[in-house]
Amino acid sequence: MLYHFLVPLAKDHIIFNVFRYLTFRSFMALISALVVSLLLGPVIIRRLRETQHGGETIREDTPDRHRTTKKGTPTMGGLIILGALLVSTLLWVNLRNRYVWVAVLATTGLALIGYWDDVTKLKTRKGLRARTKFSLQLAWTFGVLQLVFWQPKSNGWLPDLAIPFLKGWYLDLGWVWIPFAMLVIVGASNAVNLTDGLDGLAIGPVIMAGGAFGVIAYLTGNFRAADYLKILNVKGAGELTVFCGALVGAAIGFLWFNCHPAEVFMGDVGSLALGGAIGTLAVLTKSELLLPLIGGIYVVEAASVIIQVASFKLTGRRVFRMAPLHHHYELAGWAEPKIIVRFWIVSFALALLALTTLKLR
Repeated sequence: MLYHFLVPLAKDHIIFNVFRYLTFRSFMALISALVVSLLLGPVIIRRLRETQHGGETIREDTPDRHRTTKKGTPTMGGLIILGALLVSTLLWVNLRNRYVWVAVLATTGLALIGYWDDVTKLKTRKGLRARTKFSLQLAWTFGVLQLVFWQPKSNGWLPDLAIPFLKGWYLDLGWVWIPFAMLVIVGASNAVNLTDGLDGLAIGPVIMAGGAFGVIAYLTGNFRAADYLKILNVKGAGELTVFCGALVGAAIGFLWFNCHPAEVFMGDVGSLALGGAIGTLAVLTKSELLLPLIGGIYVVEAASVIIQVASFKLTGRRVFRMAPLHHHYELAGWAEPKIIVRFWIVSFALALLALTTLKLR
């Protein structure tokens, strides 16, 4: 919004020219989202406590001690993240950019599905049926992706899949790109949801992933940088850097309230939205195959659940003490802060490793 008001003033005074630069607006979006989340946090947390009346917000598939140490902590704190993300993004972004609206719509729609699931859980303890939730995610993602797939060819966008480490290797997916992109976004959304089990565990890697995709978006949208690195140039994708800045700022602000011991849980309204945002960024910046590396923690957490279920059904034996993986380490005797920080360290290392692949071609 400010972009449209202030950039035209650059012709009258050079000081307003700074609002043209993605780097400046991205950092301002980060700071704005951080401030908004810190201001919104106490208000929303207080309201959640009042409406939830200390109801049961702990998942059933968690160690028993969680029910005593975390009892009464309100959920649906993802509303803090969503509010800060949307306000900051709309404040600093170029509102004429198609890719930003795709990211905003994907994130908001998945947040609404998560909100419905959270409200249902508070009433029934079960939440939405898995099939219903999954179907809603697929339907919303399918609709949003039409804005990308059917855009004018003059925009220079193609349904190509970039192959990491290989210079100039692109796979034209054609119409298959839509179900593939749906799988990426919905998979990321549910993977973050599975990871959200300890105080600050899920939000930490979001900060790392948001920063990594911010760099990728900037390079992908810059013709010269993309040509130098031999990566796909997506015209207009650079504006997603502002969205990434807002995402990082909102996540850091939420961590203020969600760090151990948490004052609030993000709930599905937060985890489904954040996972969807990360997946959408991967799709829009043509870095789908880097997502398993950037979001490696989420991939491992989701994989541990799949392995556990498959092993139990096939052999009757469990591979882990409890899945997702973070609960396995809990039952092994690791302190909660140790698990969280070590997972953050791994996430940071994976994000850096993913960025190095941009040069290794």
